[in-house]
Amino acid sequence: MDYKDYYKILGVEKNATTDQIKKAYRKLARQHHPDVNPNDPEAERKFKELNEANEVLSDEEKRRKYDQLGADWQRYQQAGAGRGSGGGGFDWSQYTQGQGGSFGGFGGGSGPEDPFGGADFSDFFSSIFGGMGGRQGGSPRPGAGHDYQAEMELSLEDAYRGGPRTINVNGKSLRITIQPGVEDGQVIRLRDQGAPGRNGGPNGSLYLTFRVLPDPRYTRTGNDLTMEVPISIYKALLGGEQVVETLSGSVKIKIKPETQNGTRLRLRGKGFPLYRQAGQFGDLYLRLVPTLPQHLTDQEKELFRQLAKLRGETLES
Repeated sequence: MDYKDYYKILGVEKNATTDQIKKAYRKLARQHHPDVNPNDPEAERKFKELNEANEVLSDEEKRRKYDQLGADWQRYQQAGAGRGSGGGGFDWSQYTQGQGGSFGGFGGGSGPEDPFGGADFSDFFSSIFGGMGGRQGGSPRPGAGHDYQAEMELSLEDAYRGGPRTINVNGKSLRITIQPGVEDGQVIRLRDQGAPGRNGGPNGSLYLTFRVLPDPRYTRTGNDLTMEVPISIYKALLGGEQVVETLSGSVKIKIKPETQNGTRLRLRGKGFPLYRQAGQFGDLYLRLVPTLPQHLTDQEKELFRQLAKLRGETLES
């Protein structure tokens, strides 16, 4: 029987905290879950392996006894014993259930139950931990349902305004309320909307990721927005007023005379709403871009020639 390195399976150090183990397990379990990888035997195998590792390392008593076994196994390997034999020469008898060794007193029972359902743990787990996997008398213990993951696409305006939306997950229709100001890639947790719990255990959660689509009008940076505002060359030169459409409505801005290309104006509070901070908004930055007139008449061309002459411009060689 081969030794299983549960720390390596979860990708954590041997001194990892319980929270670090839980975090690593949840991340990998979501990645390799059969619902995410249908008809993938390797993913299913990895998923079961992760469950087994978490079952041991998240339980203080099991982890203590597993660490004792691991230390003995490491000493055995360093001594050079069993090389070329796949470790088959290691003396497992003092650790297996019912032998009265370092793990004595934890044998018997009906064997462990996979907390995620679907299959028993490995022979390694069953032999070492045996009845530690379930409640006394072999009755199955409650277990939390596994988590679901889903994505929802939103336009920038949808993310700005928020409001009720409907999403279908695993054949179930859920109605949720989006808070204004969500960001692209933001994840929210919906408790009890995952898979049903087992034997009276709690339901899993739904982790919903928002994908905010690009908008041709605005560039978002945090809670601030930037947009380009074309203005006529006449307003750029002489000044004037112009109406700008923002996400919160129309705003009239004043353009100063001799405004240069790329000049930025700041409209306070006209940016994106701060997530879960009612009444607070970022700013909107306007980048003014003068546009040149096209299809000039002969009279207009003559006027521009006169202006060029007044400014000392030489148009012809």
